[in-house]
Amino acid sequence: MSGFVSLVGAGCAPGLITLLGLERLRRCDAVVYDELIDPELLLSAPPGAERLYVGKRAGRPSAKQEEISALLLRLAAEGKRVVRLKGGDPYVFGRGGEELLALAAAGAACEEIPGVSSAVAVPALAGIPVTHRALSRGFAVVTAHTAEGGLPEYFDSLADFPGTLVVLMGLGRLGEIAARLAAAGVDAGTPCAVAAEGAAARYCIRGTLADIAARAKDAAPPAVIVIGPAAALDLRPGRSLPLAGARVGLTGTRRMNARLARELRALGAEPFTACELTLSPLPAADGAPTGCGCLVFTSAEGVRLYFERLARRGGDARSLAGGKIACVGRATAAALMERGLRADLVPEGQTTAALAGLLLSELPPGTEVCLYRSAQGDAALAERLSARFAVRDIRAYTAVPGEYMAPRPLIESAAAFAFTSAAGARAALARLSPLPAGALLAALGEPTARALGGLPNRVAVAAAPDARSLAEAVAAALD
Repeated sequence: MSGFVSLVGAGCAPGLITLLGLERLRRCDAVVYDELIDPELLLSAPPGAERLYVGKRAGRPSAKQEEISALLLRLAAEGKRVVRLKGGDPYVFGRGGEELLALAAAGAACEEIPGVSSAVAVPALAGIPVTHRALSRGFAVVTAHTAEGGLPEYFDSLADFPGTLVVLMGLGRLGEIAARLAAAGVDAGTPCAVAAEGAAARYCIRGTLADIAARAKDAAPPAVIVIGPAAALDLRPGRSLPLAGARVGLTGTRRMNARLARELRALGAEPFTACELTLSPLPAADGAPTGCGCLVFTSAEGVRLYFERLARRGGDARSLAGGKIACVGRATAAALMERGLRADLVPEGQTTAALAGLLLSELPPGTEVCLYRSAQGDAALAERLSARFAVRDIRAYTAVPGEYMAPRPLIESAAAFAFTSAAGARAALARLSPLPAGALLAALGEPTARALGGLPNRVAVAAAPDARSLAEAVAAALD
């Protein structure tokens, strides 16, 4: 085989991939990735690289291990540089050993690049050191999700372990874990914590062996269970940050939620995915226009969908030569730059009204203007431009809520919810209502704010349509 496969640990939270792993990802021809991979990380792969999702999350449909190994072998046989991107570290309960053995047995050139394991990183991000000279001089990591089902056969013997016990993939068996350890002699007052940190959520629930199962009954996986004296520590920095400890529910697409979560965490917040929107392409999306006088994008997601459809037709950025490209704001223009193209027209006001004004002042009458936008977006832009230009209004996609919705107690605990588009706000409210009456609603622009009208909640509007401004709006309103 002429290809090469790299099993790369992506870490367990945004930014925790190693430099070597990132280098392999930036040079790959194909990336095979799991459920919990940060969507922003996938942007590091070359634009033309294959992106192949194989799931791998407990309790959800996913590719079988044999199918994943066969896929890696097929890609290697095609001569491709393949990155098998796995959450945390591939060898820490990640089946990386099985995949590497299968590759080696078939004669494929392969390597493993370690990653930052959730076993130590998730507790650390929650302020819990797994070792501490005065409290714990060692730690043990076990899984509660064995191939045979249930806890490992040696689990009861861990009651005599003198350090920190870290249990992965055990949230669904938390009550059993606590009961087994208590029956084996662990003191009921032993500190315990359930912690999660990743692209989708961050929380830490603290208690004791006696009450941790009740306290964490509404926690969502994936999570890490920490048992021992060190679990009582809270060494998190930033308690004086403006949003310290405030839970903020996210309601956008996975990509936007990940970007917003990073900005909120920098301000001390604890963001979580309240519900997740997915973009559903409409038939009109396939008619990705080229050769028009001005191509207009009204969202970053629209940019990504356009180039995906263009590539399916055998086109690339060269297909857009000769025409102008307009974007509604900086975030949309940045998505265009990821494709190697700079927007010709970006309004300072970063609204569709400002965009219409800019196009009317810069383009000659009769120009063919192609709008590539959401079907749920405001039709006012097309109506205003039609008076002067030949407008093609391409309603390429629609936003729909995904299957996941946060547990109701988590929703009720939120200090704020963030909404990133008017269509998304309407879709999210249909799933999440009623929202806590005291929760702040933060909107990415006036159209989104109008979609939140009629609710008793306070509404804050971001000064600019980007993740940082939205996070700052939340901080200012909750101050």
